[in-house]
Amino acid sequence: MAKKRNRGSRKTTGFPKTRQQNDEEHSLSKTLLSFFRKQTGPVSLDTIINELAPTRPSRKLLKETLASLEKDGKLHRRRQRWVIADRKEPVRATLSLTAKGFGFAVLEGNVARQQKDIFIPAAALNGATHGDTVMVRPAGSPNRPEGEVLEVEKRAFTHVCGIYMSGKNTGYVAPDNDKLPISIQVRRNDAMDADDGMAVRVEILDYGAKQRMPVGRVVEILGSAESVQVQIRMAVEQFQLPRSFPEKVERAAAELVPLTEPEPGRKDLRYLRHVTIDGATAKDFDDAIAVQKTKKGFRLFVSIADVSHYVRPGSAIDQEAYQRGTSVYLPDLVLPMLPERLSNDLCSLVPDQDRPAFTAILDFDQQGSRTGAKFTRSMIRSHQRFTYDAVHQAIYLRDKETRREHKSLLPMLEKAKELSDLLNRQRMQRGALGFTVPESNIELEGDRVGAITRLKRNQAHLLIEEFMLAANEAVGETLDRAGASVLFRVHEEPDGDKVKDFAELAWSLGLKLPKTELTPSWFAGVLDVAKDSSTEYVVNNLLLRTMQRARYTPTNYGHFGLAAEYYIHFTSPIRRYPDLVAHRVMQNLLLRKAGKTGKVGKIGKGAGGKMLPAGVSAEAAGTFLSARERVAVEAERDVQARLAALYLRDKVTEQFEAIISGVTSFGLFVELVDCLISGAIPVSEMKDDYYRYDNKGHKLVGERTGKSLRLGDLVRVRLDQVDMLSRKITFSLAEKEEE
Repeated sequence: MAKKRNRGSRKTTGFPKTRQQNDEEHSLSKTLLSFFRKQTGPVSLDTIINELAPTRPSRKLLKETLASLEKDGKLHRRRQRWVIADRKEPVRATLSLTAKGFGFAVLEGNVARQQKDIFIPAAALNGATHGDTVMVRPAGSPNRPEGEVLEVEKRAFTHVCGIYMSGKNTGYVAPDNDKLPISIQVRRNDAMDADDGMAVRVEILDYGAKQRMPVGRVVEILGSAESVQVQIRMAVEQFQLPRSFPEKVERAAAELVPLTEPEPGRKDLRYLRHVTIDGATAKDFDDAIAVQKTKKGFRLFVSIADVSHYVRPGSAIDQEAYQRGTSVYLPDLVLPMLPERLSNDLCSLVPDQDRPAFTAILDFDQQGSRTGAKFTRSMIRSHQRFTYDAVHQAIYLRDKETRREHKSLLPMLEKAKELSDLLNRQRMQRGALGFTVPESNIELEGDRVGAITRLKRNQAHLLIEEFMLAANEAVGETLDRAGASVLFRVHEEPDGDKVKDFAELAWSLGLKLPKTELTPSWFAGVLDVAKDSSTEYVVNNLLLRTMQRARYTPTNYGHFGLAAEYYIHFTSPIRRYPDLVAHRVMQNLLLRKAGKTGKVGKIGKGAGGKMLPAGVSAEAAGTFLSARERVAVEAERDVQARLAALYLRDKVTEQFEAIISGVTSFGLFVELVDCLISGAIPVSEMKDDYYRYDNKGHKLVGERTGKSLRLGDLVRVRLDQVDMLSRKITFSLAEKEEE
């Protein structure tokens, strides 16, 4: 007896479909799915045919496509009516576009990437652009979510910077942001007489549609795109960073009265010989240290600028600081979180001036284990503004002239060195990670890039870092044990699959690793195995990529990278808003202990009023401030890429030493050894052989010569091209006789 055919199945003729038939069905599938996502309920066949009249699909093709989508689980049929499967409610998200035109919708509040971003095909953007706040209709499985933009709620960009290209009657502006792969039409009367190739700022008047270009008008001519200052300005505009403070904020800062004497409840610590240790160009000094030797070990004083004394919750200054979230540091430019009256004057722990501070008083035994912690508002006086180089010269290199100049402070600095070494040993023993990833230093000469070199770090940097880490951990533990609600700095354990992939890669590089574990100690062991080897640089970079992003949250998840159970940001309130919150919560705890308030720990209400701007919850603050930190990091990287391109644009044909930092089937990624500038070597430009990609070995192998180019190898490269608009830098392998 013949089996009955399933109602949802498709008749077959026994002949395979032609390519044209497959293409027609695929195109119709996309059209149908887009149509169904916009429907509120099941739809009949007649309605579908009427709605798709412009495409006029044959009834047979339509039925076959519907049956195919039903079979694949993308549609459900209910009494000859179809509805999209697993229909989900629209969600609010931020759109992140790629240079290729498609994008991803990042769900609101998804700072830790706990849910996968929703893939948005170019055809489903419906006029949305990068950064827009959109409503998205999700579809597909949780593992491979896909969606369509239903509505643009808020435009991310009303103004963009780019390069003006003149035409006969109409000009165009190509945005210098590669996530905006569009051109903006500018009428001649709206071009402000901009010259061809000039950098301009454009107001978008019409965002366009599928068949219509966006339209805008030039509102500012920035100047030559070859100017350092113009490139920095374009980056500032791209990331929408504020360049000045509102008048009411500046006025409020100007009206602040300096605190010059200890008020009730503020401990007078001016007798201590505090010093600041910072970079040579630093202007805001928010931390000072002093170290004493005790019978049982050491006493460390970490005194932090008391920003909370001047910046009260809910004030105009506080609201502006929250919106900025962090200071942004660019070459020759700082975009501060606080007005200069505070950051460089009232709060800055400049030498020989009395300043209000918040001091952590930490006791350690002879092995460097913390035995006690107290906290107090204080009044201090910095006795010396040291640079890292001066401290390094004095107590590590023991330079006679430097030691003679600072003779009176040498005993304290020697104690600081001794304690710092003990703290570092303690951290390393518990498994804290000590990544050695170099950073670049950009030196400007007027309006040009004079040099890009490796940033020099010395042991004085590590000394201060150890003391700041110790203070942050002590504050975090104290507040957590008190049940206080505050913004912890958390760093959760890496994704197991990423770690497994890394371990396989490390094995291919010849590293003999211990058995894989998701513990800080295992990661520290890997770094130790690679230390001082030819693979150290690559291993540090690749291992860093397996890590999750650190973030702010009111829930304490610990800090994986530091192998710390408690961690909080407390030591930089001049430049980070979460540190300011921690100061307020700590003061609230001290008042409770003194019997002046019965409440503790709520970021909402406390002795000093609210700890955050009105209407902001702790969870929302953690998400928002984590996002502001990411914007600052991305802006700093963008400026580095812009200035790297400017620096190299006149060096085409020159050769450099480089390390292979990535290997793909389409070429190599390299990083120049001396200046840490990254670029690519397309495999299509490797003319000396035909190279095959060895995925497991992470290398390219020449078919004819057997030449191997592996991750981590040192090579000599030739600079071929610098694209200023995309900041893409292209190299080729130097010829053998030139090496």
